[in-house]
Amino acid sequence: MKILVMNGPNLNFLGIREPGVYGTDNYETLCERIRTKALELDMSVEIVQSNSEGTLIDRIQAAYSDGTEGIIINPGAYTHYSYALRDALASVSIPKIEVHISNVHQREEFRHTSVTAPVCDGQIVGLGLLGYELALEAIQTFCRNTKMKDEM
Repeated sequence: MKILVMNGPNLNFLGIREPGVYGTDNYETLCERIRTKALELDMSVEIVQSNSEGTLIDRIQAAYSDGTEGIIINPGAYTHYSYALRDALASVSIPKIEVHISNVHQREEFRHTSVTAPVCDGQIVGLGLLGYELALEAIQTFCRNTKMKDEM
């Protein structure tokens, strides 16, 4: 199972940026947790981080034809206003889960709206880095269910 994990702007600054909100673990710790969980679930995982909207969109579009079976995405601030990222996610018909480390609903008002969540199959918020591990489990379930439906 080939899974793409995408992280948007400022996620590379985990452990540096607002540790009271995002925790003190750094980005490499997050990546290692994702790789470890993916190995446990017998998944191949590619982890991408970019502060550039276009780079994220290009990678989503590539997922359309490269055998990617699921996407986990933390769009960062793009969550709240990037219709281009939303449209790219909507264009690929594979399971998608949006993840946020903090509980965006307990934060500033502008963070309460996600333009990307409506084109994802689920959203996990406020569970810290554990949210990524849970998203891997959820993607695995979505993929299995999709395969079973296709076989019927």
